[in-house]
Parts: sequence; structure tokens; C-alpha cells
Amino acid sequence: MKPDEPIPSSGVLPELRASEPSLVPNRPRTLVATDKLTKYFAVERGLFGSRTKYLRAVEDVSLRVRRGETLGLVGESGCGKSTLGRCILRLIEPTFGRVVFDGKDLLPLRHADMRPVRRRMQIIFQDPYSSLNPRMTVREIVAEGIRVFDLARNAREEEERVAELLEKDGLRPEHIDRYPHEFSGGQRQRIGIARALAVKPDFIVCDEPISALDVSIQAQIVNLLLELQESMGLSYLFISHDLKVVEHVSHRVAVMYLGRIVEQAPAAMLYENPRHPYTRALLAAAPVPDPNKKRLRVLLEGDLPSPIDPPAGCSFHPRCPRMIAGKCDKDTPLLEDTKEAGHRVACFNPHD
Repeated sequence: MKPDEPIPSSGVLPELRASEPSLVPNRPRTLVATDKLTKYFAVERGLFGSRTKYLRAVEDVSLRVRRGETLGLVGESGCGKSTLGRCILRLIEPTFGRVVFDGKDLLPLRHADMRPVRRRMQIIFQDPYSSLNPRMTVREIVAEGIRVFDLARNAREEEERVAELLEKDGLRPEHIDRYPHEFSGGQRQRIGIARALAVKPDFIVCDEPISALDVSIQAQIVNLLLELQESMGLSYLFISHDLKVVEHVSHRVAVMYLGRIVEQAPAAMLYENPRHPYTRALLAAAPVPDPNKKRLRVLLEGDLPSPIDPPAGCSFHPRCPRMIAGKCDKDTPLLEDTKEAGHRVACFNPHD
């Protein structure tokens, strides 16, 4: 599909129907998988909106999250990380592609049929100040999902469940009838985590869950998420621009640039030997506590291209120091396996 062509109203293109085998949904360890997931937003341009173009927020993304695993997702602000997370949950409807959760293709499902799936897929939002209803008490916020999905037999069991969740998240019983404005940022994020856990999910999108918090609180929230994952067997898509945090929490890491995944590998492998020039640039820009530690030196030129009018070929080529003229500026590289198991890169001239 070209950016100026009309976008189909249905969420799935014919070649990606659930019955077709382009993605194997029954892998025993895979919980969430996407196949060619794409999201375009219509943008009106010209006099009186006479011409419509499309912002390519997410384009051709295929990834998977295994049971009990954390997949880190990193990239510059505006590259499409949060949009991808919301498309997986169908909080934003994808333009086309597939999302498979526990063997079930989600995009053809009606909203009523999504109800049991939504209980198992939750999100922790970035801003704990705006994501909690200021008119609801902690009890009401955490208990809302329990009531919606009828997970408690009576009011007593509901209250015991809320108290248990608050204790698990490091909050005290006397907090239960307070309002969000009475808490610090870290405490509000703990309430948001308790709300997500209340419906007993299997998969949580952590959408930059610590970026709005003080540095002194961030480690506490990260450690809490790791403890909950270990005790409850949760799977995370951990979205962040903090490369050090992602390295600490993730089993595997995917790097996103202008809506596309450009590199994906086990965390230790990617940080030790980044293959894509953009990944190396991200790691080079990350602060290093030890000034004597050897670090990559990469200088990127130019600005991030517009997702409304991306460059032809590889979208990174105008800023890439390894660009091959006549190749990178004409063809789009696919995310392909390298010689290292589990390491994939979308680049015509990757680093060795």
C-alpha cells in the first residue's frame, strides 16, 4: 500500500486471514505474536484539508513474546513504540496485520468476543497522574476490573482481593479509601500496577512505566515488576527509552526506528554486539556511570525523518554512516536472521 492510497476499513488484509499459515500460533511457549502489524493515521493536508496523507506510526512489525518473558522495546520518542503496544491490545485498531494471543487471532474478533481476552491482556500507563480517576478511591480503582469480569463471589472476597493486591504492591491497608491526589508518583504507579493485576492477566504492556517518576523511585518500581513476574509468571512488553533499565529487565530486546523493527536479539547479545548502525548510535548516546569505561563512538547526522513523508528505501539511510548508495536509498531491508541464533537485523550493511 502506498501512503496516498485509501486505507481499507477492515483491520485485516486478505493475505493475512486467520486461516492462513504465515504465523504459527500454536507454539507452546509463544503467548503473543504479531505478523506484519501496521497502523496508519490519516492526516489532512492542503487548503481546507483537501488532500489526505497518512502518518506511518507502525509498519510491518512482526515479533513475539514468550510466556514468562520480558521483551524490551526501545527507540527514540515518536518512533511508534506506544502505538505498537496499544495496537497489540486493540486499544488502537491496527490498519492491517495480525495479532495472535495464546493461539487466537484477535483482529477478526468483535468487541464482545474480545471481552475474555481483555482480562488476560493489561497495560500499565506512563503517567500515574493522569491514568487514575481522581474521583475514585483506591478501593474503587482496583476493584473495578474485579467487578467487570465478575472475579469475586461477594463483597468480602472482593475486599480481600483488593487488600491482597495492595499489600503485594507495597501499599498499606489504610490506603484503601484514599484518593489518587493523596499519593506520591511512585505510590500512584503502584496503584496502577495493582489495577492491572486485579484481573489476573497473563500479559502486560508496560508503557514507559517509570519515565514520569523520580530516579529514586524508579528502581523500586522496576524491582516490583520483576518480583511480580517471577511470582505470577507474567509476560511483559516493556516499552522504554532508558536503555540501562531495558537491559536490566529484558530477556530479549527489539529496537524500533520510524515505525519499523530494525534489530532484535537476546538482551546480552544486543548490548554486547549491536549490528544495526541505529542501535549502535542509541547505545553510544546512553550515559555511562564509569567515565573510564570504553564505549562506542557514533555520530548521527540530520534529523529524524517525518513519518508522514518517510524517505525511500531504508528509512534510516539519510542518517546512516554505512549507507550504500543505490541500494539503501532504494530498497527496504527485511528483518533477517544473522549467524548468531536469535539475532535479527534489518540492514544491508550491518556491523560484524
